[in-house]
Amino acid sequence: MHRLNAQMAFLMEADRLKSVDRANVLLDGSRPENAAEHAWHLCLWAMALTPLAPNDVDVDTVIAMLLVHDLVEIDAGDTPIDQPDPTQSAREARAADRLFALLPDDQAAELRTLWEAFETAETPNARWAKALDHIAPVFQVLLAPSPPADHVTIARNNLASGRAARLATEWPQMHSAALDLLEGRKIADPDLAARLAFIAEADALKSVTRATRLADGSRFETTGEHSWHIALFALVLGEWDTSDTGAVIRMLILHDLVEIDAGDVPVFAAPSATVEADEARAADRIFGLLPSDTGPAFRALWNTFEANQSPEARFAKSLDRFQPPNLNLANGGGSWVDYAVTEDTVRARVGTRIAAGAPHLWDWLSPRIAAHFEKL
Repeated sequence: MHRLNAQMAFLMEADRLKSVDRANVLLDGSRPENAAEHAWHLCLWAMALTPLAPNDVDVDTVIAMLLVHDLVEIDAGDTPIDQPDPTQSAREARAADRLFALLPDDQAAELRTLWEAFETAETPNARWAKALDHIAPVFQVLLAPSPPADHVTIARNNLASGRAARLATEWPQMHSAALDLLEGRKIADPDLAARLAFIAEADALKSVTRATRLADGSRFETTGEHSWHIALFALVLGEWDTSDTGAVIRMLILHDLVEIDAGDVPVFAAPSATVEADEARAADRIFGLLPSDTGPAFRALWNTFEANQSPEARFAKSLDRFQPPNLNLANGGGSWVDYAVTEDTVRARVGTRIAAGAPHLWDWLSPRIAAHFEKL
């Protein structure tokens, strides 16, 4: 299990990205966005805008790039676009050296190459990933009901002469939509307007609080950053299953969107008699925001996850159960303490579900859970 030890060391270190604040704020203006939930939101951007991607782009590769692209900010921090730092590249390269080295050698090389491809933006996949990363912060401002005035100024300058200016020729449809919003007009393209409405609605997932705390115990995790973390789990741990890793990642990116309306239901809380109906209504509304060539496909993917019958769904469900116990172990018990659960309860409600879809991961986790409860 040495290989899995290294993979988990990397994934638990990645938890720190949830504590890196960005210059952007949530659409409701309540707090700064963090780098982990930004990465999740970008993955959702890629999924929602797939019909608009260039023909030579592989969206699963783009999503993988976006999952890892900001990991270096754990060490290097966020660099706001209006505050360039000449040391940024060197600091991020040092961070990449340290972070990816936590992984097994072959996987370290693979993810480091993926990160470097994003940085250099020389491939079609990397160029589209960069385009998403450069335009999303602009819309994070312009889609807000009451964006800060200084953020609007930064967005305007970005579109005119900053890194998003090149999209006037490289992605004019998106650049024009941003200008429409900037000048107080409705977006001219109704298909794009619908996709952006869905993306804007998804921002609310960053304000849904879960019962699990971060690894350092400093606060409760939000569902947006949880969705990023388990998608990263799928990217790194996909080799422990034979299912389609890309499909698993896509499921995990959107699987909890229904919590925008239905809220989180902690695994150790009293069961809700209405949760399935509540989540189905939420799925109808949220996926219904999308155009007809995308919304039904997203709903079908969510249905597949919920049904838990396909190999991809079983592995995705297992990862969704596998991540929280690792956070609990790191922070001294977390939700196990809050809900006063026993080891038997953890094994019954969590262990059986992990073992059903990811037996190798359960074999690794089970003795660690036993060791935790033996100390109590």
